[in-house]
Amino acid sequence: MVRETFERDLQKLQDDVLVLGSMVENAIVKSVQDLKRQDQEAARELIAGDRKLNEKRFAIEEEALTLIATQQPMAGDLRVIAAVLDITHELERIGDYAKGIAKINLMIGKEPFIKPLVDVPRMAEKARDMLHRALEAFINQDQALARAIPPEDDEVDCLYNQVYRELMTYILADTRAIEQANYLLWVAHNLERAADRVTNICERVVFTVTGEMIELDSEGNAAP
Repeated sequence: MVRETFERDLQKLQDDVLVLGSMVENAIVKSVQDLKRQDQEAARELIAGDRKLNEKRFAIEEEALTLIATQQPMAGDLRVIAAVLDITHELERIGDYAKGIAKINLMIGKEPFIKPLVDVPRMAEKARDMLHRALEAFINQDQALARAIPPEDDEVDCLYNQVYRELMTYILADTRAIEQANYLLWVAHNLERAADRVTNICERVVFTVTGEMIELDSEGNAAP
């Protein structure tokens, strides 16, 4: 009976991670959609909504620590709980990146874009997709999937570099574009960092399954 209660509580903990993950996925994509529409009100709502992400993170951490203190989990279970604590931190940071994009939306205001937002939404969608599958790998304890995701970060990096080159071209053509170009570059930077955080989550999945802490390289293998 004690074990059944523990397993039920552990499952709830993982379900809550998925809930937080879904909130973060939506925030990342929505922050860029709002920016593209230059929807100031939606940006303010997203910034205010970040508080719910933080509250969810802290609630999960409290549940996890309670399980450790009261249930004396075995080694494998303890790795899952440790991964939950680390993953919720990564998710909260990704949520902060979304909030940062919303703040940039307010800074740009209704000023016409110096260039159409094409690659930035692609970065957001790719980061969201990587995050969704990383959480799926965690729930299913799928080490192979966790190793397959980090190489896709190269796609996000390529899009970031494309955005950077284009913005530099606009700056060289007209120095009045510097301020907005910097804002848009920070948007791309936030999305690039979000994808990096997904790699951290994948490394935690591998740890949960194998008990081995490794850094995954662009091939999904352990970095030297």
